[in-house]
Amino acid sequence: MTGSEEPPSFRLAYVPGVTPAKWVKVWNERLPGVPLTLVQAPTAEAAGLLRAGEADAGLVRLPVDRSFFSAIPLYTETTVVVVPKDHVITAADEITVADLADEVLLHPLDDVFDWDSPPGEPAFERPATTADAIELVAANIGLLVVPQSLARLHHRRDLTYRPVVDAPQSGVALSWPEEATTDLVEEFIGIVRGRTVNSTRGRARATAGAEQQGKRAEQGGDRPKKQAGAKSAGSKPAGSKSAGRPARGRSGSGGAKPARRGKPRRRS
Repeated sequence: MTGSEEPPSFRLAYVPGVTPAKWVKVWNERLPGVPLTLVQAPTAEAAGLLRAGEADAGLVRLPVDRSFFSAIPLYTETTVVVVPKDHVITAADEITVADLADEVLLHPLDDVFDWDSPPGEPAFERPATTADAIELVAANIGLLVVPQSLARLHHRRDLTYRPVVDAPQSGVALSWPEEATTDLVEEFIGIVRGRTVNSTRGRARATAGAEQQGKRAEQGGDRPKKQAGAKSAGSKPAGSKSAGRPARGRSGSGGAKPARRGKPRRRS
């Protein structure tokens, strides 16, 4: 490596609520010579960061522009409503959107849900961020519907949450620019998919080998091998002897053993 070349590194963007720690740990164990840098990005800015090449891949919220990005969906989150601990909603284990019809619902500008029509009564104004909306919930200004991970991220002792069973859900995916699928991106794909150290590249080799074998078969150059006429020793019928050896001393085998010929005795 010349002095002008930089050592390899991998930059992983992630949005609020996503916890990449378990995958980062595997990366550090598997590729200790390639540092992984975490880049935290607001949900609305993650796509622009990847487009600009400021990160190699990102743990983002769906949907993404599939004409530019590749994406591997990882999981879908439970949707919850954040409420004060003394709110009447806490009497239920879970609720529906209809249960929010008479409530003031906060709709922050960084809301991850693409609501056609947010439920409940609209607040006087939209908070700038989810964090601001959480403060308003604590002040009894309204309620907030978010993915469960964001409710946990902004946890407060005076607030709690309940699942909203029929609300939109937020999916999390590993995404990267399709034209920038590098070897390091492939390595991280293998990690999030749970592949072992050997299987990440082994599968690619196996797939390539299978494709080559299929092409040879189509061209008639890969024909089944003829089985040998004689059976191998490992495939002899049970109880049989090696070919060409007569059976010894079997009763009913067509005769007794031939008499041994002794040396002629000398006459005295």
